[in-house]
Amino acid sequence: MLVAAAVCPCPPLLVPEVAAGAAPELDAVRAACTDALGVLAAARPDLLVVVGPGDGAGPETYPEGTPGSFRDFGVGLDVRLGPDRGVPAGRELPYGLAVGAWLLGRTGWADAPVEGLAVGEALTAERCAEEGEAVAGRAERVALLVMGDASACRTLKAPGYLDERAAPFDAELARALGAADTGALRALDTGLARELKVSGRAPWQVLAGAAAGNPDLGGALLHEDAPYGVGYLVATWA
Repeated sequence: MLVAAAVCPCPPLLVPEVAAGAAPELDAVRAACTDALGVLAAARPDLLVVVGPGDGAGPETYPEGTPGSFRDFGVGLDVRLGPDRGVPAGRELPYGLAVGAWLLGRTGWADAPVEGLAVGEALTAERCAEEGEAVAGRAERVALLVMGDASACRTLKAPGYLDERAAPFDAELARALGAADTGALRALDTGLARELKVSGRAPWQVLAGAAAGNPDLGGALLHEDAPYGVGYLVATWA
C-alpha cells in the first residue's frame, strides 16, 4: 500500500553544478524538496520507487544501483539510484530519475531499497493509473518520489513561449496535488499537457493510481513557483 509520496520538479537546473551561477535562484525549491523527502523517511517505507518522465512510452523499470549522469548538460557529475548493486553496463537513468537520484543522494537516503520507474508522454492516463496500482502492491509499505515539471509556457521567455492556458493549468494542478485529489490527476488533459510541455503528467497519474488503495492520504503543497517560465511544484502525501 502507498503510505507516502513526495512530488518534486525535475529540471537538471535543480543540480547546482548544472545551474552554475544561477544556482541560488532555486535554493527555495531545493529546500522544499529536502522537506518532502523527510516526509518519505518518516513514513518508514519498505520500498521507495522514484517515478519520472521517460524517453520512450514506458513503463520502464530501473533496479537499485542504476547509474545516471548530467554529462549531456555539460557537467561531469555522476549519480546512482541507491547503493551500487552491480547493474550491467549500458543502462542509465533518464534525466528525471537522475535528478531524483541526486536528491536522494543529497539527503543521504538509506531508509529503504530504491527502484526507478520511467513513464513517457505517450502512456495513457488509464495505463499510468494501472501501473501505479501495481507499484503500490509491491510491498506492505510503499513510498513514491514523483518527479515532473508543470507547464513550460508561463512567460514569453519560457521554453514553450507564453500560453495563456498554462497558468490556469498549473493552478489546478497545484490544488490537486495539495489536496491529494486523485480524481483530478486522473482527469488531466493529456493533449493539453503535451501542448504546454508538461513533463509530469504521466508520473502524477501513476501517483493517482498508486493512491487508490489508501483513501486516508492527505496532501500538502510545500512550494509553488515558475522560475524561467516553468512551473515547479513540491507537495507531499501522507
